[in-house]
Amino acid sequence: MSVFNSSALYPRFLLTGLSGLESRYSLISIPIFLVYATSIAGNITILLIIRTEPSLHQPMYYFLSMLALTDLGLSTTTLPTMFSIFWFHAREISFNACLVQMYFIHVFSIIESAVLLAMAFDRFVAIREPLRYVAILTNGVITGIGLAIAGRALALVFPASFLLKRLQYRSVNILSYPFCLHQDLIKTTVSSRRVSSIYGLMVVICSMGLDSVLLLLSYILILGTVLNIASKTERVKALNTCISHICAVLTFYTPMIGLSMIHRYGQNVSPIVHVLMANIYLLVPPLMNPIVYSVKTKQIRDRILKKFKQQKF
Repeated sequence: MSVFNSSALYPRFLLTGLSGLESRYSLISIPIFLVYATSIAGNITILLIIRTEPSLHQPMYYFLSMLALTDLGLSTTTLPTMFSIFWFHAREISFNACLVQMYFIHVFSIIESAVLLAMAFDRFVAIREPLRYVAILTNGVITGIGLAIAGRALALVFPASFLLKRLQYRSVNILSYPFCLHQDLIKTTVSSRRVSSIYGLMVVICSMGLDSVLLLLSYILILGTVLNIASKTERVKALNTCISHICAVLTFYTPMIGLSMIHRYGQNVSPIVHVLMANIYLLVPPLMNPIVYSVKTKQIRDRILKKFKQQKF
């Protein structure tokens, strides 16, 4: 009982990098740093371009701004512990700091899922009601959607921290990743985790699970609308407006599904694979989204090129 009454009240958590490769952390940190730098620079560029170009003050680009802000939040939330491990070999994190990081990682993940759903709705309205597009998605409606997205994420994840604080832990607990995730923290408890596990599952179902179903339904409706367009050229043009969004959806959901499958069925898989999949899940979407939208969206691409030319001369 002395363990739980003293040190377990303030348990220590040790984050895990790439086990067995500690001597190469300096080298490994270079591509990771480049990923973070590119992600942050890319998303800030998207935000600045949309902010400074009046012609981009349209619903589609407002939702893209939400996506860029979310990706910035996700990157900056994981960055401190990632580089504390790879640069300073500092693995220890306090329980409260771990809970804070876990909270924001899951909040931003849920927000990203919801923003992708909102962007699918945006594409559906643009294709179904092109003449009423701006009238339907007014600034007030977009603001309301943004507040609802943020409010849902904050409310869903908030109780998870208190449920975790009620549990008992060993004095020293080793986590599986270089950052704190809810499913990883639960595994370290020495008391009953049933309530926390059930609540965590409910959060996933009510957020990303529901969003993925509605995303699929949205694209069924979009496809049905596109097929009703008489002109083949117009059908292709309408579908082309969805390519960037489809890439963003695949970039977000594919690593998430992969991480979930490995977490559930990959007990015999090397721990390095678990860490790599978790890193891909949290690092790849913030990296790829600005690249995809810069390459595939002509309006964004043209403005970025214009800015570079102005700076060059």
